[in-house]
Amino acid sequence: MRETFNEINITPLTDIFLVLLIIMMVIAPLLDQQGISLTVPENVEASQIKDNKDPQILTIVVTANDKYFIHNEEVSPDLLGTVLSKEIKNYPDGLLIETDGEATHGAIVKLMDKARYAGVKAISLDQI
Repeated sequence: MRETFNEINITPLTDIFLVLLIIMMVIAPLLDQQGISLTVPENVEASQIKDNKDPQILTIVVTANDKYFIHNEEVSPDLLGTVLSKEIKNYPDGLLIETDGEATHGAIVKLMDKARYAGVKAISLDQI
C-alpha cells in the first residue's frame, strides 16, 4: 500500500522569493528617480529688497484648453521648445507659468520639461 503525501513543499517557492528580493535590492538604488526639484522662496519684505531693478521674467500663459501664449501670441506645442530657446535668452531671471484652473497637469509638465531643456533655471507657477 502506498502512502499519500499531504504536505506542500514550499522550499522552491522561498528560493524564488529570496532571489527576487536580492534582485530588487540590487536594482533599486540604480533606478534614476525623475522628478522636479522644488525650492520654496523665502518670505522677503519689500523693505528688505536692496535691488530696485525690474526682474526679467518670461511669462507664459496656459489656458483651459491647453493652449500656450507667449507675449499674447499663441504658440503651438510643437514649436514650444524652439520658441522658449529663443525667448529665454532675453529673460535671465527665469520663467513664470500662469495657468488657468482648468488647464491639464500634462500641459503644464510638458511646458516645464521643454523649459528645462531650453536652459531655464528658475520656474514659478501661478494660477490665474
